[in-house]
Amino acid sequence: MGIRERKERERERRRQQIIVAAKRVFCEKGFNRATMEDIAKEAELSPGTLYLYFKNKDELYASLSLRILQYLIIRLEHVNSNSELNAEERVDALVEAMFDVYDFDPLIIINLFHLQSSETLKNLSEEMLGEIENLSRKSLSAIADVFRKGIDEKIVLDRHPYALADIFWAMFSGVILWESSKKIINDDKDYLKDTLRAAFEIFTRGIKCQGTLQ
Repeated sequence: MGIRERKERERERRRQQIIVAAKRVFCEKGFNRATMEDIAKEAELSPGTLYLYFKNKDELYASLSLRILQYLIIRLEHVNSNSELNAEERVDALVEAMFDVYDFDPLIIINLFHLQSSETLKNLSEEMLGEIENLSRKSLSAIADVFRKGIDEKIVLDRHPYALADIFWAMFSGVILWESSKKIINDDKDYLKDTLRAAFEIFTRGIKCQGTLQ
């Protein structure tokens, strides 16, 4: 291993160390109360070291979303590339993929939804913002492809596939944010997956052509 490669590997290791520490701090204190000093202490690094890797707290917060978006794309590509699935089965596989993405890291998926609806995006570097926009665009395109194939096979109602993808994503994020906020107030109210399952069932029944997607 060359010196350059070793330095790059060490830099990535340190970056991941900071991200892991940030996730713990954000989970414990929330975004508003957490400080870069808190994160530095958790990572056992100096505050100055954090700024060598991240422009500010907003960018560090946003970086947590990259991993979940990358995993989402992997799952969606797997759904679309499975030639053994017909259009109806592909829609079912899409629904299960979304549950899988949520289970992959519930905290980070919630973090992503908060990020998309906040002012934080305005405080990101062009590079970070571009990466998030690129991954988000790929995700939406992959979801739209599922519906496009359903429309082509006359399983799904003939509506713009990107409109269906937008509604699907809005429903997914909305249910998760609403149910997770209720759980903060009352920890006994853990109905997220049941509510999400009902929402997906209503959605898939609503977009089906007559006699399909039973």
